[in-house]
Amino acid sequence: MGKRILIVEDSTMMRRVIAKVLQEAGHSVVGEAGSGLEALELYSELKPDLVTMDITMRGMDGITAARKIMDVDNNARILILSNLDEDKYRDEVERIGALGLVNKHKSEKILELIGD
Repeated sequence: MGKRILIVEDSTMMRRVIAKVLQEAGHSVVGEAGSGLEALELYSELKPDLVTMDITMRGMDGITAARKIMDVDNNARILILSNLDEDKYRDEVERIGALGLVNKHKSEKILELIGD
């Protein structure tokens, strides 16, 4: 059975790409957010099984948003996606307790970390 997923990404085009990959793998996209602040609101409302979270967004970045979500729900499952240097952020991603950090263009790795 697929997971209910909230996609947090400031690029509309990239949200579509991620949604397509997830839906083709049998997952359900229950919401999309274009900012960290919007992600906090939607997470509380939708209670998704998983969040894919972009790092760089205006206003509240993805690391801060992930930390705030996990402060409210320590069982939250968040997968950080980025185009940036993964090594630069890996320690912080592990420190906040996210599932991992993956390049957003590596759809097979995203699906591997999400699991069934």
